[in-house]
Amino acid sequence: MTIEKGQSWGREVARPEDLVVVTGDHDLAVALDAGDTAVAVEGGDLHRTIGQPKVGGRQRLRALSVDLIEVTLDDGAVHAAVAHVVARSPWWRGSWWRGPVLAVMNAEFVGDWDIAPRGHPNDGRVEVQLADPELGVRERWQARARLGDGGHIPHPSIATRSVRTASWTFDRPLDVAVDGRIVGRSRTIGVRVRPDAATVYT
Repeated sequence: MTIEKGQSWGREVARPEDLVVVTGDHDLAVALDAGDTAVAVEGGDLHRTIGQPKVGGRQRLRALSVDLIEVTLDDGAVHAAVAHVVARSPWWRGSWWRGPVLAVMNAEFVGDWDIAPRGHPNDGRVEVQLADPELGVRERWQARARLGDGGHIPHPSIATRSVRTASWTFDRPLDVAVDGRIVGRSRTIGVRVRPDAATVYT
């Protein structure tokens, strides 16, 4: 059951005997999507979002339910994400500095950037930010400078909303990164939240 405001998150459990510890969002998403083993994480943006706990040799852990994001691209490929989906122009069309930029956030962070201060990995939805294609380079530079503390929003040229399912179609294909790895180039990007899809041990 997804978390409600004011509720405590997770429960204390004995360490699973088959526990696998991964160190990044991509590996975490692959392991959680497969669902055939117990998984802990000690690195990446979801790990930072949940407070960077260290599993080490502890025999009592906390089991946290998390949502997964199902991402569908033009070619029909479907990818699972645990932290974020980010789409932007290819480098020869300006990368971050030109055209639309889409961030679909289950975690709060992308690296050092605090993209979604209000995001929670188990609230049944994702936080979406879409930068207007006409946003100028100067404004993008100013927004980038405020990403460290989430101060880039609100911004009149950055649309924000919370969704459970959504799709976007762009004039030109964008590079799509799922949990930090480019998985393809697509004009249409569809996302669907899979609530309570997996458990992470911390």
